[in-house]
Amino acid sequence: MPESDALLLQQAAAGHAAAFPALLRRHGQAIHAYLARRGGREAADDLLSEVFLRAYAARRQYDERWHDARPWLYGIARNVLREHWRRAGARRAGARRAGGELSDLAAIEDPWPDVDASLDAAAQLPRLRSALAQLGAGDRAVLLLVTWEGLTPAEAAVALRIPPGTARSRLHRARSVMRQLLDTDTDTNTYTGTDIARPAASRQEA
Repeated sequence: MPESDALLLQQAAAGHAAAFPALLRRHGQAIHAYLARRGGREAADDLLSEVFLRAYAARRQYDERWHDARPWLYGIARNVLREHWRRAGARRAGARRAGGELSDLAAIEDPWPDVDASLDAAAQLPRLRSALAQLGAGDRAVLLLVTWEGLTPAEAAVALRIPPGTARSRLHRARSVMRQLLDTDTDTNTYTGTDIARPAASRQEA
């Protein structure tokens, strides 16, 4: 039986050299895919390195009640993405100012409409992208973590550092809005909110 993530992090905190690379091998592909979808493929390698550097630095603070470290790693990845988005926003604002345009720079939390998220074929449908863009950032974050990344609502709450009840409420609201928006273009109510934007391999493994 494979060791739990909590045990691997406990071993890493105790100085066992092989424990943390084992955690990286276990979850690196999923976190890299998440970063590529949200931050762009070109930046994903560097962003992943930053995620695991931060995770290693915080290994002693890991809550060992969570046997699966994915929600914790997704939370770190979201923080890394926020900083990446802010840097990108600052560069764009600087370019606009250099071109003679004045622009106030606001903190970028989730630039969904402007990000080439490299979605799979199903998510390329214009009405699906449009519907996702109409969700609030918090609702969209929970929905994508649950439906795309395969986290439970409780795990998504850990990743987003919100109460589990808030995560469930946001998920319910997001699914209701998506169902309403998407069903306006269809004759049957077939959308369940459980398979948006998830790669086929992930759906088969679920």
